[in-house]
Amino acid sequence: MAMRPPIPSLALSRRWKIALSVAGILIALLIGFTSLTGIYVNWLWFGEVGYQGVYRTVLWTKIFLFLIFGVAMALIIGVNLVVAYMLRPPFRPMSAEQQNLERYRVMVEPRKKLVLAAVVVIALFASGLSAAGHWQTWLLWLNGSSFGVQDPQFHRDISFFAWDYPAYRLMLGFGFTAVLFALILSVGVHYLSGAIRLQTPGPKITMAARRHLTVLGFVFVSLKAVAYWLDRYGLVFSSRSKFTGASYTDVHASLQAKTILFSIAILIAIGLIASMWLRSAMLPGIGFAVLLILSILISGIYPAIVQQVSVKPNASTKEADFIKRNIQATREAYAIVTNDGKNNAPVTYSPYQVNLAPPTSALKSTDATVANIRILDPNVLSPTFSQQQAQQKNFYGFPAKLDVDRYKVGGVTRDYIVGVRELSKNKLVGDQANWINQHTNYTHGYGFVAAQANSDVTANNVYADGNIPQTGALNAAVPLKVPQEYFGELANDYAIVGAQGAPREFDGDGAAKVTYHGNGGISLGSPLTKLAFAVKYKQTNFLLNDAVSASGAKILINRDPRQRVQKVAPFLKVDGDPYPVVNPDSGHIVWIVDAYTTIANYPYSERQSLADLTSDSLTKNKKTAGQPNSQINYIRNSVKATVDAYDGTVNLYQWDEKDPVLKAWMKSFPGLVANKSAMPAGIQEHVRYPEDLFEVQRSLLEKYHVDDPVQFYNVGDKWTVPSDPAPGATGDQPPYYVLADPPDGSTTDSQFQLTSPMKVNNKSNLAAFITVDSDPGPNYGKMTVLRVPPGSVIQGPEQVANNLFSTDVIARELTLFDQRGSQVVYGNLLTLPIGGTFLYVEPLYVQGASNGFPLLRRVAVSYGDRIGYGATLAAALGDLAVGHQPGESIGQPGGGGTATTPPLSTSPTPSGSSAPPGPVTQQAALADLNTAFSQLEAAFKTGDFAAIGAAQSKVQKLLEAYLSKYGPVPSGTGTPKTTPTKTK
Repeated sequence: MAMRPPIPSLALSRRWKIALSVAGILIALLIGFTSLTGIYVNWLWFGEVGYQGVYRTVLWTKIFLFLIFGVAMALIIGVNLVVAYMLRPPFRPMSAEQQNLERYRVMVEPRKKLVLAAVVVIALFASGLSAAGHWQTWLLWLNGSSFGVQDPQFHRDISFFAWDYPAYRLMLGFGFTAVLFALILSVGVHYLSGAIRLQTPGPKITMAARRHLTVLGFVFVSLKAVAYWLDRYGLVFSSRSKFTGASYTDVHASLQAKTILFSIAILIAIGLIASMWLRSAMLPGIGFAVLLILSILISGIYPAIVQQVSVKPNASTKEADFIKRNIQATREAYAIVTNDGKNNAPVTYSPYQVNLAPPTSALKSTDATVANIRILDPNVLSPTFSQQQAQQKNFYGFPAKLDVDRYKVGGVTRDYIVGVRELSKNKLVGDQANWINQHTNYTHGYGFVAAQANSDVTANNVYADGNIPQTGALNAAVPLKVPQEYFGELANDYAIVGAQGAPREFDGDGAAKVTYHGNGGISLGSPLTKLAFAVKYKQTNFLLNDAVSASGAKILINRDPRQRVQKVAPFLKVDGDPYPVVNPDSGHIVWIVDAYTTIANYPYSERQSLADLTSDSLTKNKKTAGQPNSQINYIRNSVKATVDAYDGTVNLYQWDEKDPVLKAWMKSFPGLVANKSAMPAGIQEHVRYPEDLFEVQRSLLEKYHVDDPVQFYNVGDKWTVPSDPAPGATGDQPPYYVLADPPDGSTTDSQFQLTSPMKVNNKSNLAAFITVDSDPGPNYGKMTVLRVPPGSVIQGPEQVANNLFSTDVIARELTLFDQRGSQVVYGNLLTLPIGGTFLYVEPLYVQGASNGFPLLRRVAVSYGDRIGYGATLAAALGDLAVGHQPGESIGQPGGGGTATTPPLSTSPTPSGSSAPPGPVTQQAALADLNTAFSQLEAAFKTGDFAAIGAAQSKVQKLLEAYLSKYGPVPSGTGTPKTTPTKTK
């Protein structure tokens, strides 16, 4: 008789049991303490910003979902395991199979409660945590309201697909998971207990085990029937064809297939219940096999045959009606509906007959577009601002990308390049870079800086707002009363402020230190709070440092404006480019942050990745924040948020009052979003159309400007976004803000616009020009698309840039500028519709090799078939006149230097510092400068570009000579201005 192998022993010594128990308890305590610390810190922070209700709602929703789904999963699996164990046979026939299983039964039997508890706990946590991650789906389902629009296939309100369908899918997925795991684990228990005998003679399964598994099979097939029914509605998100939505095959084959399979699944489920009273165990297996085979045949092969045989040979006509549905739904979901003159829709298409040889008479300096041509590029001038406005102290700096905004000064609205002089902790070096300095002494930035966008601040160093203390015409019009900036784009670490006693926070130029008195910050008066932050940041100084322990000490965390808005409203997508404004009411710097509501379940609307839709050369170079890689097919700029740069106050305003998605969130979080009317007028003046939304819409307009479904299917008349034409740039050309004439010519008032050219697909020719009104008012968000006649050959930005950079005089100078360690920095190539054609303007900067910053050296322009090039914009425009050549003013007396002139030195030229009275020669140079400025102003009044170019070239030459010999121009010296233009 064969000997049974020995049964392995899992017994542990008492010492090991105690050691393992202690280790387990310590690990559990550590995890629990860390988690509770995070919850406590978040609770304190939401209390600081006044939105603890948001955190409470999210937290309780997660706990509710964790408990409901976690406990339900644990019960379903646990009960089935207990039932399977209780249905074990009292006697098992002897066989080799059963002898082998006996070893494991002996091991498990004494520990069956421990095994059951482990399985149940794992199920509870796995399911609970997974469900808690879907808290947004749950809240939208509970609080969503009607869209007032029905889908074209099932004629159900869009809300069913936006709120109900995702929730039903979530619950259905939970049901499948629970039943599958219960079925698999129950089979395992039945097999281990001998109720299932695969290799033992006689019946292979006991009647009790078969009935148990049959019940689980019945539940599974019933859920499958529900899934087939829901799949019918899911067809509106199908990607079978070239568009999102139910196609011809989906409607005429897949829809019927899903209905048939639903009926078959119901019949099989009934058959499974009936099989519980039959002796044969074949029926359940047959039922599953039939369902699987029919699913493949009806839902897979049949639609494929219809697609291949019926649809594919006649796709453009077969799919026409369904493409119309996709076009209409996509336009509605992305807010790009065509204005037909009756519906007040946001997008108006206008034919634009381009004159290939336009007269230069349209280029008048009194024209709003020409007078406001922006020659300063916010995407490249950050180093210049840092050098001229932050070089007094090495720890100040500016974000990699500055911003464009408009202000009214002296009754005239102009656009400005703006930025905040922020604390840049990565510039702290040597003894400065210690914990005390980084977190208690160097705590904030200082001041708002603005340069008129159509003036060359790189040469004259004259800022409309800036310096320490604040000076400038803009500051006189909109005074900055509180220049300290504790919350900004570069504030990526915590700061400890407000400690009573001697002031310790470095401020401005360092002449005096300050103590923070704002409302922001979490009090560090409690030992528990100090301990929590010591654990969070793994820093003992929270328990030992005097600044932390002092009365009144606070900690500022989550200081980035985007981060604060995202944390306060986690259901929103936040624009990648917040921008600062000066609040005329409070005198504080305030960050404006655009935020979006999105969903991915709008029937028939095109699904795309938000990250891909908003990708351009700026996001690829990390100058603006990118969007998450999530699928969307609906978006609205429903919220405008503000973050006070001094006290961190976050306010959210309902900008789109019709958006049903925002209404659902406002119902979920009462009091979080204020009405639009609550936004201060001084802030509302600076609202602009957001870049990320515009990029999403222009990407969709590449295809969805087409009305004809056949042309749409055949990809006829497709547009694409031009690549950034700057040499070495990667990614699409970003959109640009400009202050210009309205595209429809309805008024001579200047209009703040966000613009982008579009090119013909797979070509470099211009196809259209898109502009959207960015001024708050009745026409805000109205988009105009200037369509170039089909078949016309109009140069797009890439062709224009190539022509500019290959022009002899320009190519020679660019080669020279790129020598001696300097490099050319290419500014934004602006596209401006004017005079029946497009004017392209390209500022060219030169940056020194070591610690250099961009200086504007040249401006290149293209207008029709002509090119201009000069040291100033006026000189470049002067070259466009008949009989003139590119670069004529260069090399002439007062013309900005010869082609062999090396780049200017980019040595620091501090702003705001006045030179001491100099010798007679310096006074004479200043007198010449003032005279030249006066002549330039007189030239602007005449509108004669030749005179303007000559005068500006003279100013440029005198400035270069003065700067190289005497340093910065004393404050008070004049600066050239354009002729004022009318504004709204």
